[in-house]
Amino acid sequence: MTRLILASSSKARFTMLKNAGVDCEAIASMIDEEGYKQSMKAEGANAAEAAETLAEMKALRMYRQQPNGIVIAADQMLECNGIWFDKPRDRDNTRAQLLALRGKTHQLVSAAVVYKEGSRIWGKIDTAHLTMRNFTEEWLDDYLDACGDEIYNCVGGYQLEGLGAQLFTEVRGDFFTVLGLPLLPLIGFLRDHGILKS
Repeated sequence: MTRLILASSSKARFTMLKNAGVDCEAIASMIDEEGYKQSMKAEGANAAEAAETLAEMKALRMYRQQPNGIVIAADQMLECNGIWFDKPRDRDNTRAQLLALRGKTHQLVSAAVVYKEGSRIWGKIDTAHLTMRNFTEEWLDDYLDACGDEIYNCVGGYQLEGLGAQLFTEVRGDFFTVLGLPLLPLIGFLRDHGILKS
């Protein structure tokens, strides 16, 4: 039995894989994400390049800790008009982010890589485009009350699979990419390589 390790503390990614029948264990891969992002931004990297690089760094770090496993690592970047948004820190930060995204179209870039024996054996980058409606500030306050602290774990401060759907007028792209993982291509790779039954 191949040992699959998801190098992530993301409940959403772990749940996606489990629900899709991918038996893996989740172990957080701690890297200096903020430091890497600042460095890449200064060097002129785009959101896709940043997401892929962060996924690679997580995979490589986890491989060094778990050299006998096959490591899946992923990262997601939210970009709007050249600005990168992170997971919000608290309610005020979430409110400010959502007001900044209100009425605009932003991009969610999800990147995933698979490492085995110290080498990258697969990778995928996918982008979804989401258009946020012009909600009122009163509605926003009600939304924040209803969602609670859980949305602080989500880049952008929303969960499309829940109440966050009410924030949008249009979503173009793969649903799983929005949730943080290009799931279907990953499953296809795992099946093609005998890790999942075909």
